[in-house]
Amino acid sequence: MKYQKLIIAFLLISTSLTAQWTKGKDNAYYKLSAWYLEADEHYTSSGAISPLTTRGLFNVNFYGEYGLTDKLDVIAYIPFFVRSFQNNQVSATRGNITNKGAVLNSFGDTDLGVRYGLFKNEKLAISSTLKLGLPLGKTSGGNQTAVLQNGDGEFNQQLQLDLGLPFKLGVLGAYAKAHVAYNHRTEGFSDEVYYGGELGVHFFKKLWLIGRLNILNSTKNGSLGDAGSINGSVFANNIEFTNLGLEAAYYITSKIGVSLTFTSVVAGRIITAAPSYSGGVFFDL
Repeated sequence: MKYQKLIIAFLLISTSLTAQWTKGKDNAYYKLSAWYLEADEHYTSSGAISPLTTRGLFNVNFYGEYGLTDKLDVIAYIPFFVRSFQNNQVSATRGNITNKGAVLNSFGDTDLGVRYGLFKNEKLAISSTLKLGLPLGKTSGGNQTAVLQNGDGEFNQQLQLDLGLPFKLGVLGAYAKAHVAYNHRTEGFSDEVYYGGELGVHFFKKLWLIGRLNILNSTKNGSLGDAGSINGSVFANNIEFTNLGLEAAYYITSKIGVSLTFTSVVAGRIITAAPSYSGGVFFDL
């Protein structure tokens, strides 16, 4: 059974038509949300789809950005409750439980970082982000037939470059952005390369619809090989994916809003073949 760690990041685009990646001094964005994934199929190491015992992952998390200066932000992603589970395995002929399921609850792996604005004008913004991944989640739990994890046990450092620009779609405000990132991992895990982009369109001065494309490739330079992919670990090594996502973010007031996100993997290796869902409340201060 093969699984993945999905990295969930939340981005608020300012309701102005300026491509602004840093928040600005004393400005902040906070979000409290929940994320859920459940799957009974996965992509194998060859990219084929294969069945697995139904497994899932749920977390409640906090994401925040705060502007220390006009060019420098601090950012944090804190999954303060993570629940991974595996359902009972039931015989198709007799209906009895052949393998008992399991549940693991804990704190999760946390990201802390800084974002620095390299360049910005009315037509273009370029920024760079350094994130540190702290291994605070449990790396072992469950039982002999359902080995569960809520963390990978490794300290990673990710450097990302973002480019964004605003434009018009008729009378509608819109933006586009692209990013590329390199994630250095420890404890024998392979490094990772991320890249992708997104397109956002602004409706009725209250609603953002955002489409995303994200791609992850493993450098396969780790000593663990595909460790964790067979025993059902959520945090297997050498995962790869291409996913598509759609987010709707609606402002109830000028500073408070709600968002819903759907993400689906369209191709991958050592990764679940199932969509994920998230929803939350954000504060744009």
